[in-house]
Amino acid sequence: MPLFAVDTALHSANNGFVLISAALVLMMTPALALFYAGFVRSRNVLNTMVMSFAAMGLVSVLWVLFGYSLAFSPGSGPLAPFIGGLQWAGLSNWSAPYGDGQLSHGAVAFFQLTFAIITPALISGAVVERMNFRAWLAFVILWSTFVYLPLAHMVWGPGGFLGPEGLGALDFAGGLVVEMASGVGAAVTAAVVGRRRNYPEHNAPPHNVPFILSGAGLLWFGWFGFNGGSGLVAGNLASLACLTTNTAGAAAALGWMVMETLQRGKPTAVGVATGAVAGLVAITPAAGFVSPLGALVIGFVAAVLCNLALQLKNRSHLDDSLDVLPVHGVAGLLGILLTGLLALKAVNPAGADGLLAGNPAQFLIQLKAAGFTLLWVGVGTFVILQVLRMLMPLRASDAEERQGLDINAHGEEAYNSEFTL
Repeated sequence: MPLFAVDTALHSANNGFVLISAALVLMMTPALALFYAGFVRSRNVLNTMVMSFAAMGLVSVLWVLFGYSLAFSPGSGPLAPFIGGLQWAGLSNWSAPYGDGQLSHGAVAFFQLTFAIITPALISGAVVERMNFRAWLAFVILWSTFVYLPLAHMVWGPGGFLGPEGLGALDFAGGLVVEMASGVGAAVTAAVVGRRRNYPEHNAPPHNVPFILSGAGLLWFGWFGFNGGSGLVAGNLASLACLTTNTAGAAAALGWMVMETLQRGKPTAVGVATGAVAGLVAITPAAGFVSPLGALVIGFVAAVLCNLALQLKNRSHLDDSLDVLPVHGVAGLLGILLTGLLALKAVNPAGADGLLAGNPAQFLIQLKAAGFTLLWVGVGTFVILQVLRMLMPLRASDAEERQGLDINAHGEEAYNSEFTL
């Protein structure tokens, strides 16, 4: 077979792999909407789901106009480590070869878009049932532009401040960019928007636990695209990432079951789903850098620490409605730090050895990157919310919150029962 035919076949195979992975990750946002919807009161189901679907629409448009270019093109001047340029605005480079030519920029842009979509969608879980929908739309636009895009460039973009050409932090699939960013953003947003009416005195139980389990299962499935696709090549690294992803999710689900059995005598369905998600979050930055046994450790530790973090959150009275901070924020931080502890160059020569392999410097790098991300996202989110507060109400009125946001924000009901005469 001629050499050019082999190259073309390889190009097509890797492009196809990345496009399928992107489709899996895109499915995770509707899965997240279903997962979140199961937790809220029935009168807020549609609004909760539309918050995620709105992020799909808004971020997709921003990504084409300027998002991919600012996040992944080379920057210029002193700001180059922090933000890209506008030379790829409008995705003008969609057909150009990416890297060594085994992919096209179109496939990579689509794949990275799905990460940009789900990150603000995750934040919505902290403010469901009370945030003004128009304020939410404006928040997604501003937060994606001024917080997410620079952070993505700093971690994954060429010459990024935190990435391989900068500080040297390891983040395989989004522990900093997606998980920590959404967790910190959620905590700040929940604190600024304020608590739901009568919280925590009248905190309603989940209205539909099968929604929660179905959403968690679809998230687990989509995570193979999230982590497996992040190597951008259909090879051994993708196999490792999928294997470590499943191992950590399973270990955390079992670990959470054990924790709940010790705490209350029996495991809950919601707990199993929450534990699985915590493990999947924690393995995200480490998926392509640790061994399957390392993934097992990460999953069990995530179950224990996230369970404790959730209990602390409940005692703090921070109304992070669907526990974005204790699950995504804490597990994301844990995954970043454990990557610095457990990473092995023997597993991925493009990575680095961690502390246990004789390289304590990598653990310190991971710690510094996590600290920077916390400050960047925390301050940026707070400033954006204060600007929005001067322009519009951040939360629904008391009457709208009482009646439910489905009927007030969208003029619809999920079950056509509560407001029927």
